[in-house]
Amino acid sequence: MRVFVTGATGYIGSAITRDLIEAGHDVTGLARSDAAADALAAAGAQAYRGALDDAESLRSAAAASEGVIHNAFQNIGPDTDFAAACTADLRAVEILGAALAGSGKPFVVTSGTALLPPGRLATEDDSAVPGFPRADSENAAMSFADRGVRASVVRLAPSVHSGEADKKGFVPSLIGFARAKGVSAYVGDGSNRWAAVHQLDAARLFRLALESAPAGARLHGAAEEGVPFRDIASAIGAQLNLPVTGISPEEAEGHFSWLAHFVSIDNPTSSALTRKQLGWNPVQPGLIADIEEGHYFKD
Repeated sequence: MRVFVTGATGYIGSAITRDLIEAGHDVTGLARSDAAADALAAAGAQAYRGALDDAESLRSAAAASEGVIHNAFQNIGPDTDFAAACTADLRAVEILGAALAGSGKPFVVTSGTALLPPGRLATEDDSAVPGFPRADSENAAMSFADRGVRASVVRLAPSVHSGEADKKGFVPSLIGFARAKGVSAYVGDGSNRWAAVHQLDAARLFRLALESAPAGARLHGAAEEGVPFRDIASAIGAQLNLPVTGISPEEAEGHFSWLAHFVSIDNPTSSALTRKQLGWNPVQPGLIADIEEGHYFKD
């Protein structure tokens, strides 16, 4: 299949690109720079020069493909204008979906489990909470299932981890805060839970969605339903030889800055329906095991 991938050189997108190529697909990735184009060529993919805010490049690349995976999103960090990033994401989904309308082609859009109702085990049958970040993008993607597109969404867990490759994700950020503060912290009693998935298992899920997910499918990239955040903090503390302690909700923003919201969420997530529907079987190490390998702590 000729597949157009946005975000093809990013942390998750690069793994998706490799998995697609290894499975025999022909990948074209969106590239806004020479460095991105070179990275794609090195991976065995083609580069399509353009940008996420260039409607014509998205439209023409999607129309020339046999399927699209939309994975591009501005990295979440201290300098991220998250509202603007969500607006740009929604616009890209609308442009890509419209280019595929009536074609029956697959269109896989990246979403997140963090936009589901907190505090209970979320399933694929749950709708995104209205007003949550990126909920509009997910809903827009699903609308194309009624417009002749085999549209699906992959909701990724808060932690998409891989100690050997993850340099800018949530776990490296938590490690950075622990080093800076001299303590590995959790909020309250730390019983809130993060769903988690390894980068390589997530990449395979995107490929399976492209190949066989039915129109309107909501899929969960959650290999682990819920890792207590206290356990994550403890694993980081052990690697850094730092004390591990709870802080109050009022102290969370001062300690974790931009990451405070995510550190505090309780996001247990089931992927039972995804596994049954697509035969997805995660095989990579879990989050705590990945942290304990020590990869995250190498310079």
